[in-house]
Amino acid sequence: MQVQSVPLGSVTIGPRSWSDGTVRSVRRAERLVRQTQAGRSAACSRPLSCSAAAGFSPEDAAETGADKIRAQSRDSKNKMSRPRTTGVTLPAGSQGTSLVPFPSSSLREQCAGSSAAVAVHYMRSVREVEIQLRKQAGRVKEEGVRLDRERGHVERMLLSIRTSLTVNRRSWEGRARRPSTAEMESDGADYLLLCEKRELAQLKQDLEGVLRDTLTQQQALGVSSRQLLDCAAERAHVLELLPHSGSAGGHGTNAHTFTRTDPIGPFTPECKQALESSSLAVKQSQLLRENIRQMLTGAISRQKAAHCSVNDGLVKKIAETVCLQQNLTVTSAATRQAMFRKQREINCIRHSHDRAQGPEYSGDILSREKLNRPVVQVYQRHPGTQLPEAARLIQGSMLLRQHRQSSEGMLARLQRTCLQLLDDLHDKTAAAQGDTAVIRMRRQQVNKRAMPTFLWQGAS
Repeated sequence: MQVQSVPLGSVTIGPRSWSDGTVRSVRRAERLVRQTQAGRSAACSRPLSCSAAAGFSPEDAAETGADKIRAQSRDSKNKMSRPRTTGVTLPAGSQGTSLVPFPSSSLREQCAGSSAAVAVHYMRSVREVEIQLRKQAGRVKEEGVRLDRERGHVERMLLSIRTSLTVNRRSWEGRARRPSTAEMESDGADYLLLCEKRELAQLKQDLEGVLRDTLTQQQALGVSSRQLLDCAAERAHVLELLPHSGSAGGHGTNAHTFTRTDPIGPFTPECKQALESSSLAVKQSQLLRENIRQMLTGAISRQKAAHCSVNDGLVKKIAETVCLQQNLTVTSAATRQAMFRKQREINCIRHSHDRAQGPEYSGDILSREKLNRPVVQVYQRHPGTQLPEAARLIQGSMLLRQHRQSSEGMLARLQRTCLQLLDDLHDKTAAAQGDTAVIRMRRQQVNKRAMPTFLWQGAS
């Protein structure tokens, strides 16, 4: 409903002041009504009517100016005491009406709703950042578990290498108990044991270096995980009133990946630095795990090759010793037979020599053996007719004595040779038993279950 200006009468009977006061009150009331209708309908204010304009006096202008000054002072006080709110703004009127805000009746509810929307949006963004941080912390923890598993493999491999070094030392000690000086000379098996010791020492040094790198990387992963969890806990300070169901980054939704950082926003530079450092630590851990797997496979192959080479060398040494032992057994048996034959020959020579010397008592000499028998006396009546019997007996006795002495010397040499063969056979038997005990010990001490089966299969 529009306000119509009432036409004033042209005839004035009363005093002028009495009429002017009434006109001013009417004009003020019309102006306020128009402003009220413009604020309610958000329409342009209507200009004053012609009659009102015609009856508008300087006193009205002065009063209107005073009203404007009082309104401006009230507006300035309100601006200082209250926050600025949004509302409907009236355009400029024909009589210079100022622009005034017109808030709705639900301004407080609208402000509270907008603030809640901003807070919820911020909280959901923080929830996304928190979920991203905790997911990355989970990846770091999972990578730490895998790296810890590889560290366990490295430690078990180090334990296996230390056991192999102990076996190598015991092999040296076992071979050091060989009986004679000849058996103590360095051979191919000793050289293989020395090569195995050097190989195992090198593997032990390499794996200890890898173990130190693994422990350092685990510490880096632990620091990165704590940084991520600290950032997630710090971000979670504003999530107490946010419901878990239907929140950002929940089930069935993909979390937003933040790229821009804001020191006072959901994604702070500390969060970005923690994510980047954790990603770098995870990549380094993955590369380290691959290097560990390759090194473990190579170490198992090298350890297995060194162990097999030493075992093969010991087996060859045992076979060679057993072959020599068999030859010594046959040769010693042949030497003993020769000794027995020579002893029988010496006994025969002694018997023949004793028979050639004749009886020890002259009464035991037969009549046909006496040199004063009648035939010899008749034969020796002429000069130069000496019988060769005595000379031949003396010569035969001397030959028999010489042959007996040489046979006895040969028998002594055969006896010494047989004793040497028996001693050598004893040494070879003890050496073969020692090497057999060493290789049996080496085969018993090797435990393939110390390392996982897939590593042994990869090293095969």
